[in-house]
Amino acid sequence: QVQLVESGGGLVQAGGSLRLSCAASGRIFSGHIMGWFRQAPGKEREFVAAISWSGDSTSYADSAKGRFTISRDSAKNTVYLQIDSLKPEDTAVYYCAAGLTMRPRDKRLYDSWGQGTQVTVSS
Repeated sequence: QVQLVESGGGLVQAGGSLRLSCAASGRIFSGHIMGWFRQAPGKEREFVAAISWSGDSTSYADSAKGRFTISRDSAKNTVYLQIDSLKPEDTAVYYCAAGLTMRPRDKRLYDSWGQGTQVTVSS
């Protein structure tokens, strides 16, 4: 089992930036995929971005391309999500997830989740 703890959320004005962090511990394997998902009020949890634990592969939702950047620091066992040019519609709880999956966009295939970090973007 992998334990995940997110941090870095907050209240920010539109146009600003945030870097979310996800600290991972436990049984992490090179084949793990680390994903970021978000859930806005009244909406389903949606895929944002994913990265292989080895760092050699990334995947982004179409809505995330250009403003979101996922990365990881293997020495710190931490995955990051940099969000630039924030928009009010980015307001959501952002979750980090880990799974041994070949389909990083499918949230059902992740078996470890963090508690989430709130991102609120004011206009």
